[in-house]
Amino acid sequence: MPGRRAVLESLCCMVLSTSAYGDDVSLREEAAVGLRKAVAFFRKEVATEGGYLWRYSADLTRREGEGKASASTVWVQPPGTPSVGMAYLQAYEATGEDYYLAAARETADCLVKGQLRSGGWDYRVEFEPQGRKRYAYRTEAHEDGRNSTTLDDDNTQSAVRLLMRVDRALEFKDGKIHEAVQYALAQVLKAQYPNGAWPQRFDRPPDPEKFPVRKASYPQSWSRTYPGGDYRGHYTFNDNAISDMIEVMLEAGRTYRDDRYAAAAERAGGFILLAQMPEPQPAWAQQYDAQMHPAWARKFEPPAVTGGESHAVMRTLLLLYRNTGNDKYLEPLPRAIEYFRRSRLPDGRLARFYELKTNRPLYFTGDYKLTYSDADAPTHYAFKVGSRIEEIAAEYERLRAMGPEALKVATQPARARLTPQLIAQARAAIAGLDERGRWVEQGRLQYQDFKGDIIDCATFIRNVRTLSRYLAAAEPRL
Repeated sequence: MPGRRAVLESLCCMVLSTSAYGDDVSLREEAAVGLRKAVAFFRKEVATEGGYLWRYSADLTRREGEGKASASTVWVQPPGTPSVGMAYLQAYEATGEDYYLAAARETADCLVKGQLRSGGWDYRVEFEPQGRKRYAYRTEAHEDGRNSTTLDDDNTQSAVRLLMRVDRALEFKDGKIHEAVQYALAQVLKAQYPNGAWPQRFDRPPDPEKFPVRKASYPQSWSRTYPGGDYRGHYTFNDNAISDMIEVMLEAGRTYRDDRYAAAAERAGGFILLAQMPEPQPAWAQQYDAQMHPAWARKFEPPAVTGGESHAVMRTLLLLYRNTGNDKYLEPLPRAIEYFRRSRLPDGRLARFYELKTNRPLYFTGDYKLTYSDADAPTHYAFKVGSRIEEIAAEYERLRAMGPEALKVATQPARARLTPQLIAQARAAIAGLDERGRWVEQGRLQYQDFKGDIIDCATFIRNVRTLSRYLAAAEPRL
């Protein structure tokens, strides 16, 4: 027979467990109600044709994406329409409620209406009739107008990603959504260069004769003065254009069980191998011309080795290794890691740009002249970046030590876990929601003269994801 103390301890544990269970049930109910209320407000009050911008004044009279916008405009570039749609999908996956799938389907329908004939998306989608005539939308009868698919800033990639996931959630039964994503994937395959790269933007497939396959090299000389010109067709790592495309192609291969997409991702991986600069700077440039020389883009993006986008390139090599097990994707990393270790600035950060061959950090003055001094650098651009080289090195060593079977297990997604931090985040999200289902905060609109109560899509997305993760992780403890 258990002693009196053991019985008391058992009873105390039962009481505490029952109390915690009651608290959990209450919080789950509050989270579920709050999530539904927030999504309902966004769908009914904020959306334009199922699409979204970046920020709004709380009364919704002022709106903006990366620029001032009207009530008939939505934004594609994150955290715009696809990002909101992905949050809806996460809510659906966490709850199984068709209401959230319908919300995601609305955002997908919006993107279908904004798809260009070139296959992808511009930064924005216009719904005002005269405004729509300025674009070559596939759903319109006219073929004239802006037709430039942009891979900059995860723009087209985020749209394709959402369409694929909605298509899968709908079991590939929505003809318009399925056809739109298939068309987009077909066009980005055609836009891939012979060496596996993608440009920043395109409106037609490239002429293979103009883009020979060769390894990266240093130019004999390069202009220290911005030459102007069109850089959109360069092979582009800038703003992670190629890295994002590789992720999309890998996901497309899994979603549609089509080897063409995985092959395109591997061709792009081959480009990364070609694009690694030789010694003394075995890293990557933001963009390359057809001769595989680092090239100018905007007036503050010179030919240089970059301490910024090279991080994403190295992470992409690790991603390709996790997906393929091919050692060739690990081979460039030790040289790049050691290069960045010896290139760190005195404060531990990295320069965004290192001069070709000399490896001296490059900056710009306020009037955009190249200099070796950071004393007068413009503030709109990060000319110094944090170093994550040791994290990348640790992941490299971890993956290198794995066998193929262990690698397959390691790539499986982890289930949501209920942690004190997640519970606190869910409580904070619920507490911040007002009676109308809004997360209103003090802030400013960046492209117009307004400071005060705003609604920020990034905040909405973050809180919806928090509540969704919490609901997925929180299960009754009986």
